[in-house]
Amino acid sequence: MSFEDKTLVCKECGNEFVFTAGEQEFYAEKGFENEPQRCKSCRSNRRSGGRNNGRPREMHTVICADCGAETQVPFVPRNDRPVYCRDCFETRK
Repeated sequence: MSFEDKTLVCKECGNEFVFTAGEQEFYAEKGFENEPQRCKSCRSNRRSGGRNNGRPREMHTVICADCGAETQVPFVPRNDRPVYCRDCFETRK
């Protein structure tokens, strides 16, 4: 099967981008049936959003179990496990 470059329009930003013959061949090998809908920069922006889709992480204020300093952590602490500030955590590694 022969592939040729195609010009597509990104559904996110509306800019045109090229879906190359090599990319089409890769998609065919992997069994992908749909063409990409976003340009490379919009795809990478979307991926870099992480689990929160670009929103900042929810932080929780805790007291370090080692030095007693107030710090913030990106998880809900459990009472059965100690939580450390960054400095104390690094020294325990």
